Amino acid sequence: MPEYVILVHPSANRVYAASSPALLRAELAVFGAAGLAAGLSDVEEVELGGVGYVKFTSPAPLTGDDLALLSNLSSLYALFELGEGVLRPVAVKPLAKTDSDLLTIQKYPGKTNEQFTKLLLNITLLATDAPAAWPSRPLRLLDPLCGRGTTLNQAVMYGFDAIGLDVDGKDFEAYEAFLKTWLRTKRVKHTADSGPLRRNKVRLGRRLDVEYAFDKDAYRSGDTRHLTFFNADTLTADELLRPNSVDLVVTDAPYGVQHGSHREAGLARSPRDLLAAAVPVWTRVLRPGGALGISWNTNVLPREELVAVLKRAGLEVREGGPYEEFAHRVDQAIVRDLVVAAKPA
Repeated sequence: MPEYVILVHPSANRVYAASSPALLRAELAVFGAAGLAAGLSDVEEVELGGVGYVKFTSPAPLTGDDLALLSNLSSLYALFELGEGVLRPVAVKPLAKTDSDLLTIQKYPGKTNEQFTKLLLNITLLATDAPAAWPSRPLRLLDPLCGRGTTLNQAVMYGFDAIGLDVDGKDFEAYEAFLKTWLRTKRVKHTADSGPLRRNKVRLGRRLDVEYAFDKDAYRSGDTRHLTFFNADTLTADELLRPNSVDLVVTDAPYGVQHGSHREAGLARSPRDLLAAAVPVWTRVLRPGGALGISWNTNVLPREELVAVLKRAGLEVREGGPYEEFAHRVDQAIVRDLVVAAKPA
């Protein structure tokens, strides 16, 4: 059976770099179980010539469709077929609609590592009712706690439509300024409009609406993508969006008091209470067959409590095996994990 090894992408974050091989092993296992036609086995870390790799075995040579999926592994730097003591490079073509500086330019305290954001999105995509089809079709993603837009930017990289909500006005202003500048600098054909957000004559906050295309002919023909950022409370998601209207809900839950909800007293200070109140709201806008992925700090909310919240909302949680091997340390106060669940079709 063919054997392959992956050279892990170097990370600027030293702590995350130490966790990357183990996270990649778990991600590979989910890809094998949920997405690849041939599946894979024997995922392990190995050292070749003094360099660390993640190795796996495939029952048959990887197909074009398999490579289309694996090319998007969050920490993949290079892929090789291993045979007769040599490494044969395998060409990969990540689904990247634009330059990676869309993800890397912004620097600010508390920013989620870009590789982890991609990992969370990938695992959520593999929990949908079409886990192998997403590289070939645009989807609609919602990040209901989007901060300064790392998840939104990864959705743009994948060619998805993106919607974000965040109650923090400074984050809204910072993201609006960044995105408009980036689009102009890259000479991307686009329109960008912002203004007050109102429902039933009540001001809920602000909104940013961007329509764009990376190809000028596509823009002229109307083949465009859309990004919307609502500077509004996450508990208004089902007021701002139609029921069953998004394919994915992907978010990095607040680790402390700086994000959350202002609608109900106490939610801004309690990730536990915030998620208990918000998950049913987010589930209402998620389409049947779609999936929800959340990362969070296990020091403030045990996994079993969050799983119970998801199940009460009617979601089918992916449990066991690699789905429970993503926990890793961010710093002394944060041990981050992720959980994904699907909305029954």
